[in-house]
Amino acid sequence: MKEAPSGPGSRSWSRAFTDIRDGFHQRELWGHLAWQDIKQRYRRSVLGPLWITLSMGITALGLGLLYSQLFGSPVSTFLPYITTGFIVWNFILGCLTEGTETFIKNEGLIKHLPAPLTVYVLRTVWRQSIMFAHNMIIYFLVIGLFWGAVTEPGYVITEGGFEQPGLNWSILLAIPAFALLAVNAGWVVMLFGIVSTRFRDIPQVITSLINLLFFLTPIVWSTDILKQRFGDAVSWRDLIAELNPLYHFIQILRAPLIGNEQSWHHWAVVGGITVLGWALALVVMRNYRARVSYWV
Repeated sequence: MKEAPSGPGSRSWSRAFTDIRDGFHQRELWGHLAWQDIKQRYRRSVLGPLWITLSMGITALGLGLLYSQLFGSPVSTFLPYITTGFIVWNFILGCLTEGTETFIKNEGLIKHLPAPLTVYVLRTVWRQSIMFAHNMIIYFLVIGLFWGAVTEPGYVITEGGFEQPGLNWSILLAIPAFALLAVNAGWVVMLFGIVSTRFRDIPQVITSLINLLFFLTPIVWSTDILKQRFGDAVSWRDLIAELNPLYHFIQILRAPLIGNEQSWHHWAVVGGITVLGWALALVVMRNYRARVSYWV
């Protein structure tokens, strides 16, 4: 059933919040759809969803070995750093790229299934969460292999870099960190999904910027390198990382997972973006939710 694309009744905060509430209540629907997405992607494959883990492991291993030599970093600490960064990056990347096509790819369901739009948002976020869980297998393998190095207090990621406290009970901070990433994934998918449904160039723009964002984000390189090369004085080079919001999102989860020093400002930045992002997504949801079925 389609809803009128305009009118005073179609633009109300109550309908927007009702959509979100009803979407969460239909967790069996979006949970089932997300699992079906995973099964369909690897249908008739021998390894099935394990290909997610295998491809992640090969990529992390190859780049970890390469960049550890380029930067003169010990493999025992640099490989866990780059592996964990890749796992978190893949979750963020999936929410960005697949989020832009959330409603476009669900055109048939939107037009024929009277379900809240939030169902399709949660379908995308849950699918990415499942893939994240698969990739965490690689994390446990790498941490188990280099346990002695990452649990030693004072270890460094790169030669001459900052000393890290080592893996300890602060790893529990990874739980609220991922929860915060998932909360942000919700507004990202909702906002970019609605905007991309109206303006079909947005997915191509996001895809074009992905490679640039990847190399600008400390994933295959560490901020220690900036300090070693340019000293401790604050300069525009430090802003390459600090002004990159993706760096803060990755760091709040990566740091506890590999025993890096925690910094409150990463949490503050992510918290501020969470509030602003959801505020903007709710405004867009309120004004354009009823038009999505006409745009797809």
